[in-house]
Amino acid sequence: MSTIKFACITALTVICFSVFFSGCIEKPVKKPKPNILFIFADDQAYNTIHAHGNNEIITPTLDKLTHEGVTFSHAYNMGAWHGAVCVASRTMLNTGRFVWRAQRNEKKLKELAREKQFWSQMMEDAGYETYFSGKWHVKISPDSIFNHVRHIRPGMPKATPEGYNRPIEGQQDVWSPYDTTFGGFWKGGKHWSEVLADDAEIFLEDASNKEKPFFMYLAFNAPHDPRQSPKQFVDMYPIEDISIPENFLKEYTYNGKIGYGRNLRDERLAPFPRTEYAVKVNRQEYYAIITHMDTQIKRILAALEKSGKKDNTYIFFTADHGLACGSHGLMGKQSMYDHSIRPPMIVIGPDIPKNQRSNADVYLQDVMASALELAGVEKPNYVEFNSLIELAKGLADKGNYDAIYGCYTNAQRMIRKDGYKLIAYPKAEVTLLFDIQNDPLEMNDLSEKAEYGELKQTLFNELLDLQAAMEDTTDLKPVFPNLAL
Repeated sequence: MSTIKFACITALTVICFSVFFSGCIEKPVKKPKPNILFIFADDQAYNTIHAHGNNEIITPTLDKLTHEGVTFSHAYNMGAWHGAVCVASRTMLNTGRFVWRAQRNEKKLKELAREKQFWSQMMEDAGYETYFSGKWHVKISPDSIFNHVRHIRPGMPKATPEGYNRPIEGQQDVWSPYDTTFGGFWKGGKHWSEVLADDAEIFLEDASNKEKPFFMYLAFNAPHDPRQSPKQFVDMYPIEDISIPENFLKEYTYNGKIGYGRNLRDERLAPFPRTEYAVKVNRQEYYAIITHMDTQIKRILAALEKSGKKDNTYIFFTADHGLACGSHGLMGKQSMYDHSIRPPMIVIGPDIPKNQRSNADVYLQDVMASALELAGVEKPNYVEFNSLIELAKGLADKGNYDAIYGCYTNAQRMIRKDGYKLIAYPKAEVTLLFDIQNDPLEMNDLSEKAEYGELKQTLFNELLDLQAAMEDTTDLKPVFPNLAL
């Protein structure tokens, strides 16, 4: 055999073997992007989940989520520029801006939408099918920024005069949480929480037939007032079994000097002065509507399971802020106390540890940045919140923020850092200081104790630094000149 002929046969053999084996070697399969299921409550405080330590409330579904993922025990809403705190919270969540920049952008949301700067639009650009139903309360229609929209609910179900200044002990209560003639959550013939679960089932069936990953934004109006639920849920909470919060007051000490007073809508839900009976009834109805919502979340999770998409889905559950519901003599969410600014936050996913808790200080709006990371989206510069994913996976020991900032209009400012919280009321010319680790219910003000003077001054000046970073124009220095050093 000639050398040339042997070389040709050898080359041909190598080519054949190469072709044969290249067909046998598996090519790397591109991992599909994960689905994102975002479940959003309204007015739900952190301590309204049984697994979070409240033995009075019944929340089996939220308990299950707690055990299946990571709970962020110290998630916060940054604040608000008016009494509808949920508007600020949701504007921050969907645009990614901190509170005062979110307020300034509120006037040009259509421009942001044209530039595709909303959360849902960034997810769509990353290849996601996007779905929305429920409470929106942002000054642009979700129809323009989601692929699929069913029910768009307003800020709250319509209330009636009978639902305010009640109940008064010894008098017949003319309002009932399960009387459907009052409308509210019952408008349309079916409780809005149940309608949202219906919509979720339809969405998840649609998503099950598609290759594209989904981003689903499901926003309950519950447990916002009017706190209505079917009688069977109210009956789960006999009034004699409802306890009064330890930090109960008949009226808040600085009421009228913190940006609102007795005339604020939320505060008019119960009579003044507060009574233990009125607080018990309000908490009974609060717990009942949360348990009813919990039952609807169970339906949503069952639909996710049925869709076959659960194994590649991350679930985020949180609320837009908390609620006082009798703590400190307050009923609403317009304060800097933890009961009003601290909602639950749970993250569940394929690689998220189970039954874990993170005490890192975070913002609830970090959910947006977390979803962007999971979707493989490089976070734009205008998104100021930060992803929770490394924290959830246990890959980071500390949160993304040196301190937590809080505000309400121009009447309240707050900084939380290293286990302490300083609250400033410029209209009352008062500061409050709490040791959160040893006084989680914020009952013992340390601001006038000499041994805390240096800490108070340090926190105040760090609050001023935060204000500058937030472009907060409320000047505290003339009100508290002795602290502004």
